[in-house]
Amino acid sequence: MPRPRRKFADAPDAGMKALQLTAFGVPGQFELRQLADPLPGLGEVVVEVWACGLNHLDLWLEADGLPIRVPLPRTPGGEVAGRIIRVGSDVADWQPGDRVVVQSNFSCGECEFCQRGETSVCLKGELLGVHRDGGFAEQVLVPAGALVSLPASLDYTTAAALTLAGSTAMHMLTDRVQVRPDDFVLVVGGASGVGSAAIQIARQLGARVISTGSTEAKRDLARRLGAECVVDPTAPNWPMAVRQHTGRRGVDLIIEHVGGEVLSRCFECLARNGTIVTCGATAGRELKLDLWPFFVKQQRLIGSYGRNRADLQATLDWAAAGKLKPVIDSLFPLANVPAAYAKLRSRQVLGKVLIAVESSA
Repeated sequence: MPRPRRKFADAPDAGMKALQLTAFGVPGQFELRQLADPLPGLGEVVVEVWACGLNHLDLWLEADGLPIRVPLPRTPGGEVAGRIIRVGSDVADWQPGDRVVVQSNFSCGECEFCQRGETSVCLKGELLGVHRDGGFAEQVLVPAGALVSLPASLDYTTAAALTLAGSTAMHMLTDRVQVRPDDFVLVVGGASGVGSAAIQIARQLGARVISTGSTEAKRDLARRLGAECVVDPTAPNWPMAVRQHTGRRGVDLIIEHVGGEVLSRCFECLARNGTIVTCGATAGRELKLDLWPFFVKQQRLIGSYGRNRADLQATLDWAAAGKLKPVIDSLFPLANVPAAYAKLRSRQVLGKVLIAVESSA
C-alpha cells in the first residue's frame, strides 16, 4: 500500500498535480500541471486518488474519437479508487477518511431510468474523465451519489482494476442477459480488462467458457482464468474452431467488446436462440449483418453500456469474496501516463494498465 499522504487541508502550499490532455492526437499531448485543490459544492465530495485504471475510452478521448466534443484541457481517467478528503456542506452519508470507488458513469437520479435503478442509460448521464475532469490527478471532484464504499479486504489497486472494466462485464453477464448452468459462453478478447473479468464471472455462473486471444500469451492467460478452449481470432476459420468445440452447435452467449469485423464474424459462432452482448467498438462502429440467418435462428444482439450501481456493488462484493480477481499488467506513475497510453495502444497488454498516483509531498 502506498505511503500515507500529506494532509492537504493543513498544507500552506496546498495544491494538486494533474495530468491533462492539452491537444488531441495519436499520441496526444499531455502536461503534468499543478492545479488548485478542488472544493466540493452541494452534493459533492473530493476524493484523494490512490489508483486509476486506463481504458480504451481514454484512448478514444486522446484521439478525439468520441462522438461528442470535449473541451481541452481535460484530465482523463474514469476508474478511480481512493479516500474522501473533503465533503460538501450537505453531504451526510460520507466523511473524510472513507475508502471509496467512483462509479464512472454519473447519473441525474431523476429521469425515468434512474428512478428504476437503470443508471447506465440515464438521460443526462456524464462520464468521469470525459465530460468532467477525471482521476489522472491527486484529487478528483465527484458527486457523492457516484461513490460506493470499498470493502475493507480490498486494496486500492485491486479496486481500480475492477471498477470500470470489471463492472462492465458484470453488467453484461448479470443485467443484460441471464447465464444458465452449462451454457457455452464465448468471451472475445479474454486477456483484456473486460474479457478477463467476463471469463471469471461466466465461470462462477456455471458456464463453459470459450475465449479468443491473438497471441500465445493472451491465449494462455484466458486458459488460466478458466476458459476451456481458446482460439486465435487472426486465423481465417476461427469461428469454425469455436463451433467444432461445441459439436457444431454454436455458443449460447457471446460477450463482445471489439466491434467491426470481429462482431460480424461472431454471428458465425452463435447457436440458435443465441445472444451477443456488445459493449464496445475498438475495431470499428459499422456492422455488416446477414439478416436471413439472424431471424431464422431467432438470435439476439443486445447493447450494453456502463453499469448500474448494483453491478458495481456486486463486482466489489465478488472481489472481496475471492470470486473475482483482476489481472494487472502494469502500474505507471502519474508523470508517466503517456507511456501507459502507448502500452495500451500496442495491444500487448494482459489485463489492466493502472496509474498509481504518487504523493507530491
